[in-house]
Amino acid sequence: MAALFLNWLNFTTVGILVGFITVLYIYVKRHQNYFETMGIPYVNSHIIVGNRGPVIFKQMSYSEHIQSLYGSKPDVKYFGIYDFTSPAIMIRDLELIRDIGIKHFDHFVDHKRFSDPELDPLFTKNLFALNGDKWREMRALLSPAFTSSKMKVMFDLISTCATDFVDIVMKQEPIVLDIKDAFTRYTNDVIASVAFGISVNSMKDRENEFCKMGKEATHFGFMQSFKLFLFQTCPTLVRILKLRFLDQRVTNYFTEIISSTIATRTAQGIHRPDMLQLMMQANESGKNLTVEEITAQAFLFFFAGFDTTSRALSFAAYALATNPEIQEKLQAEIDKVLQKCDGKVTYDYLKEMQYLDAVLNETLRMYPATSELDRMCTKAFELPLAKAGAKSVIIKPGTTVLIPINGIHYDSRYYDNPNKFDPERFLNVNKIGQTAHLSFGLGPRVCIGNRFALMEIKLVLFHLLAQCSFKPCEKTTIPMKFRTGNFVPIPINGHWLKIVLKK
Repeated sequence: MAALFLNWLNFTTVGILVGFITVLYIYVKRHQNYFETMGIPYVNSHIIVGNRGPVIFKQMSYSEHIQSLYGSKPDVKYFGIYDFTSPAIMIRDLELIRDIGIKHFDHFVDHKRFSDPELDPLFTKNLFALNGDKWREMRALLSPAFTSSKMKVMFDLISTCATDFVDIVMKQEPIVLDIKDAFTRYTNDVIASVAFGISVNSMKDRENEFCKMGKEATHFGFMQSFKLFLFQTCPTLVRILKLRFLDQRVTNYFTEIISSTIATRTAQGIHRPDMLQLMMQANESGKNLTVEEITAQAFLFFFAGFDTTSRALSFAAYALATNPEIQEKLQAEIDKVLQKCDGKVTYDYLKEMQYLDAVLNETLRMYPATSELDRMCTKAFELPLAKAGAKSVIIKPGTTVLIPINGIHYDSRYYDNPNKFDPERFLNVNKIGQTAHLSFGLGPRVCIGNRFALMEIKLVLFHLLAQCSFKPCEKTTIPMKFRTGNFVPIPINGHWLKIVLKK
């Protein structure tokens, strides 16, 4: 009897497994004729992973993957790929990119969703993730925080973080360090000050709770990648299993900081020139933002500042360390500005530094914060012919279009010798079109904090390079080679450099 039961159990298990695989196969294959039906050129894909297999199976880095896709169809304006199981259209033509991002923006207002609003409010209720009218309202509310006048007001807060950071580095000079970790601590302090209204010194107090929670929130390891994969392929399953990107402890921690800071400022009449104060003032004028919504906006700038800005700083330092003649030219510009401003750099003096601008533009060209942009079609739109002889295509609402930043940034049609770090190319403003440099996006959904991020980067580089120089060390990855299987660019050996006193 027991043997009969076990046989039945095994048969049932196999049946359930076969049924599950069959349903999964049908679910995945449901879009496989999508591009053929529409008459769109496409890249052959694989089941489940679509065209993301080279990254998932650690054959190449994500940035290399985007360049590879971009180069696979050189004779068309756009082509189809499968973003895991979902069809998406990758745009190669700059004029069409301008149309989608700027001229016909009303047809492509939204980003695609990557998490559930109820499970991950900090990820899904911030400006980047909001769609439609909710995005428009929040963008209008936050835009005044990033005008030139507001940048000047926040300049001193950021400058204090930069000088505190440099003071600690100078005490340890010469020093070999993971420059990404060091710059992450700096950007952590900036965002803590400007977005959350608290003061920390993460280089001095290396185990402070704010920094620890930040590292946990921005760590994109296997489990986070797996959850992203599930949300892309089976969003219903994610909701059923209630899978979160952020641990509830992290959400509670940041929400409590915002809640207690608002309560303290309200009770004591404290006013501070930061983003949190702007949102509090918006509530006073009847906007009625919840604590959760305010926290989500602050968290967006934390997430971007903690990882994206610190990564840009790390690659800038690497580029300067491995191109000493460029570093010396930048230091000469810094010395000249220090003489003009009597040793006290201001917002206006920093803004005038053309070579520093060129260095950062070239850094962001070679090492953009993200390898591709996405837009979701919100109104039916007719695409031009993909190539001569093709038929016109009308895409429907819900269709994802992708803009391959890495492909465009390394296209020799737009950048001579694209693998060379050459800031000089950005000193001729008429030589490079705006659409060919997409580090901060384009159009109305361009990164709202781009000027803030650039000021944050410029200030710490200014203060560091006024006294120090970056040098390669034994651990420095030369030439640059990225780890495979990552969705963000990470050098094989990490971001290791040496900092020495300037001669």
